[in-house]
Amino acid sequence: VRNVRPRQAGLVARRIGAVPLRLYAHRRYATAHGLPETPGALARHAWIWADRDDTLASRREAVAGLGLTRDSFAFRCDRDLGQLAALRAGLGIGVCQAPLAARDPDLLPVLAEALCWPLEVWLAMHEDLKGSRRVRALFDHLADGLAAYVRGAAKREDTA
Repeated sequence: VRNVRPRQAGLVARRIGAVPLRLYAHRRYATAHGLPETPGALARHAWIWADRDDTLASRREAVAGLGLTRDSFAFRCDRDLGQLAALRAGLGIGVCQAPLAARDPDLLPVLAEALCWPLEVWLAMHEDLKGSRRVRALFDHLADGLAAYVRGAAKREDTA
């Protein structure tokens, strides 16, 4: 599973879709610090962000034009699970997949109407494996499950 289109030779890839990324804060953080009402107010808040790995274009887009620097981030971690744990612990405002955040009623959207970025979802395998029935069955199963997740995200976006 990749978040950018695979470009390596010898890979077969299928684009599954895109999941919306939004900013969220835990209810405890919002109670203690309030939530920003404009993008310009984001710079006055604690942020959860990647430490050194900023390879996803959606991450770079998220902070472009907001006046944030590496030092603006109160908690930096290159692992998505670490960032999610920090978000759930109320350490600051961070990016999360919208359908994942929707599962936690304590995660509150921040500037949801103004800030949203697509996270591409691709499934890839080596071309030599596509003839294997077992690998193909797993690939198709993963593709179906990921597509359902992406479709669910799109439905929630349409009703929001």
